[in-house]
Amino acid sequence: MTTPTPTVLVVDDDQANLDSVARIFQREGLETLTAHNGTEALERLRRPEVSVMVTDLMMPGMDGQELLKASRTIRPDVEVVLMTAYGTVETAVAAMKDGAYDFITKPLKRHALVKAVQKALEKHDLAAENRVLKAKLAEMGGPGGRAMVGQSPAFRAMMDTLRQAAPSTATVLLLGESGTGKELAARALHEQSHRAKGAFVAINCGALPESILEAELFGVERGAFTGAVSRREGRFERAHGGTLFLDEVGEMPLSAQVKLLRVLQEGELERLGGTQTVKVDVRVVAATNKDLVREVAEGRFREDLYYRLHVVEVRVPALASRREDIPLLADAFLRRFASKNAKALRGFSPEALSALENYAWPGNVRELEHAVERAVVLARSDVLEVGDLPETVRKGPVGSAGQLVIPIGTPMEEVERRVIHETLRHTKGDKTLAARLLGIAARTIYRKLEREASETPGSEGPPPSPTE
Repeated sequence: MTTPTPTVLVVDDDQANLDSVARIFQREGLETLTAHNGTEALERLRRPEVSVMVTDLMMPGMDGQELLKASRTIRPDVEVVLMTAYGTVETAVAAMKDGAYDFITKPLKRHALVKAVQKALEKHDLAAENRVLKAKLAEMGGPGGRAMVGQSPAFRAMMDTLRQAAPSTATVLLLGESGTGKELAARALHEQSHRAKGAFVAINCGALPESILEAELFGVERGAFTGAVSRREGRFERAHGGTLFLDEVGEMPLSAQVKLLRVLQEGELERLGGTQTVKVDVRVVAATNKDLVREVAEGRFREDLYYRLHVVEVRVPALASRREDIPLLADAFLRRFASKNAKALRGFSPEALSALENYAWPGNVRELEHAVERAVVLARSDVLEVGDLPETVRKGPVGSAGQLVIPIGTPMEEVERRVIHETLRHTKGDKTLAARLLGIAARTIYRKLEREASETPGSEGPPPSPTE
């Protein structure tokens, strides 16, 4: 992929100083953008080519330090250099704590300004290289370059539970909608367990007829049925010492459920057509998008098997519950498919990214993956535009910017949770502003987040609520 030309964003309410600083960087061969205030600067920051922002500290409205804090939310990869005529040590320390790379006092010295920006550009480039290397290493851990990606509260809660369950021998039941990434979650569990050096074997229980499913799971002796000309090991034997992932376990026929229960209870099986007992040491991870409690009540799933599988329950969240992860996932898919298709792509246009963030994604992560792959294949420039996305994403069940799509039947408690988190996402985590928008007290948001954190394994919880 080609690397975009580094661009310096200069922010100053003084037009003369703005023009002067911009000319300095242009003479050094750098691309520049300018902004007269913090609001303009935040809009310019969304452009992917911006690498460094040089901003005045004392400006009306949003000052430089407030702009710095906001920029860390929108573009944490952009390095920030502050300019000020009020160069006190206290201000400098506060700015550095908030993430500023450097601090230049006025009257500006050309050499000092250029040196500070050049060093900031070097740091930006090194950080970018480091992110690419980390991404490549992470992708090497998943099949076909696929890996778990996310940083939302729902995603972190799931990963915390997986990390806690991984060292144990307990069976794990993954619950979640189709397309949420249950197999990747199962692989992550395996890779963090003591069985990581063993095989990870997967089988989709709903994709095979009953007779073939049992043969695939438990193996076949020669002559067991027409066409069985030799002994064949089943998935359990192939997974010996490792992990067996039973996808769509709710689709398993009752006859196969009986045999599966025996393996889980006794750690042994008999191949189809055989009488010899085979010992197996396998950790079972199962997944389903069905309500197994209802399946048990209606006689389609054995209750004893349900409790054997349901030792540790992990819910894999729908993409609608982790919308903060959409840009991260989309970027990971873009890099993978751009490399696969030998295309040089820099990223998404703001309009395309907005469309991705506001679409309902009924097909979850799988649908997002396919949408980005299509966009990469059809892209006409080095930036993915709205027109490259599938029509369903452009015109389908979306909320316009600032709206949230919630499926009918979602419990009220979950509706409330999603509305609070989505509002916080739009306010960049500002709980006081979110409370004003929702018409509730800030302490209400803190209290609900604290309760949610206390129910999340391994979470330290949010900061204490304000004393207002």
